[in-house]
Amino acid sequence: MANILILANLNCDRILRLDKPLKTGGRFHYQDGGLRLGGGGANTGIGLVWAQHQVAIVSQVGSDDIGDWILAKASTYGLDCRLVQRFEGNTCEMLLVMTPDGERTIIRPQRPTFTLTSSPKWDDWQAFYINSSAQGAELWAESALARTLVVAQLAKDDRPRPCHVLIASKSDLSGRSELSPWEFALQLAGESLKYFIVTDGDAGALVYSHEEVQQVAAVSANVVDTTGAGDAYAAGVIHGLCSGDNILKAMEAGARWAAFAVETPSSIPGMGLKAYLGAKPA
Repeated sequence: MANILILANLNCDRILRLDKPLKTGGRFHYQDGGLRLGGGGANTGIGLVWAQHQVAIVSQVGSDDIGDWILAKASTYGLDCRLVQRFEGNTCEMLLVMTPDGERTIIRPQRPTFTLTSSPKWDDWQAFYINSSAQGAELWAESALARTLVVAQLAKDDRPRPCHVLIASKSDLSGRSELSPWEFALQLAGESLKYFIVTDGDAGALVYSHEEVQQVAAVSANVVDTTGAGDAYAAGVIHGLCSGDNILKAMEAGARWAAFAVETPSSIPGMGLKAYLGAKPA
């Protein structure tokens, strides 16, 4: 299988489960769901490990006990954390406020600046996934394009995202640009862009290319927790492409992986996905 490098966060999530949906000015009771491993690095990487890929994480955590806990937990799932940087200071918990319908609100502190050093030797990697605001990410991506499949999540701002495949949710695009979706993506990703995937929950996903727009249906699921669904979707797409699938088949894998993700009360992939992958040829 593939060697995959993931540039994304590793988090310590604290779960607060509310007794009713959020409403301005309301009062709520919550149950403390404890701590769990989260962040795009874990949410994307663990499923890829279960699919027999070798996965390394580029991220940063503090030099405190929570940082130690994050790295220990991530390593037990088979993620290679040797490229994770440590900063002086505390790793703050991410607060995930969960409502009874499975929706979540994320409350996080301001992160310290994360600056990448020199890029790796891309001949050692078959895929590079970006879901981070780290400074220098675009330089790593540009250096990787000629040798490595580069997949990226659309950033919250309009920073460059050089890549072959750009992924966004429909809500990410709301009010962002008057350009067509393909023109908007091309403006951020550059001429190497082959596909722009826009997900829309249970309505499925559209994929834009220079020639056409195509649709792939969602996979029905009993939603328990939507946290990490987008990360799982991206992981399924990356797995499909690294396995030689065309973009539509890869998106079908993404939809299936996302369905497993929302059916489990965690942000990292659940045992349903692990069992599914264990039952399929690698």
